[in-house]
Amino acid sequence: MQIKIDGDYYEAKMGEFILDVTRRNSIKIPTLCHNPALPGLASCRLCIVEVIDERGSKIVTSCIYPIKKKIEVKTNSEKIIKMRKTIIKLLAARSPGNQAIRELVEEYKVNTDVFAGIFQKDECILCGLCVKACDEIGTGAIVTVNRGIIKKVSTPYDEASEDCIGCGACSEICPTDAIPIEERNGIRTIWNKDFQLLKCLKCGKYFSTKEEFEYINKKLGNEDCELICKDCKRKILAKEFKEIFKGIR
Repeated sequence: MQIKIDGDYYEAKMGEFILDVTRRNSIKIPTLCHNPALPGLASCRLCIVEVIDERGSKIVTSCIYPIKKKIEVKTNSEKIIKMRKTIIKLLAARSPGNQAIRELVEEYKVNTDVFAGIFQKDECILCGLCVKACDEIGTGAIVTVNRGIIKKVSTPYDEASEDCIGCGACSEICPTDAIPIEERNGIRTIWNKDFQLLKCLKCGKYFSTKEEFEYINKKLGNEDCELICKDCKRKILAKEFKEIFKGIR
């Protein structure tokens, strides 16, 4: 089916989310909490758009709004821009020095002086991506704690979690780089916990914590797996395939 977006028509599949259609057609809608690997959070609300159908107009979150009929979408109407600026202003009040937020402030020309000093300064915008990533891995080492303006993501009691495997997925997926991770002399430090890093037997570079390596291979039923990084595994497989095809010829 075809839907109208900002005056032009685009092909869309039944049930496809508006954000997916706009991204496929290079129509820019800002997001922070959206990640293709972990969709469906809709917590930052930056991707709001205006949807118009036979019943009228409504504001929806484009990353979770499925297309079920012909509609018109406005991604940058006056109403949407005004609402988006308010969202950015609140994000900037929480994380005034964060680079990702500053870029949005500059792009939308938002005055951030209004809420200066109201909230605790924090890089985390509480989007929930890190918690969801940890849950998807199956460890559940971090959660959101407290309420209101003191709400935050943390390990239980802010102490080193026994469940954390030091994989760094939470830090990697964070849109505002709010989760510090440090690697030095073969030790990775994250969430108040130190992890011994393992070296690849082929290239010699550090590639995983001992806990992560054992956890993943246990889940895969491959507990005797060699200490080889992903890059070296790809090279080995490429070489094997090359030999196979050479034999076929």
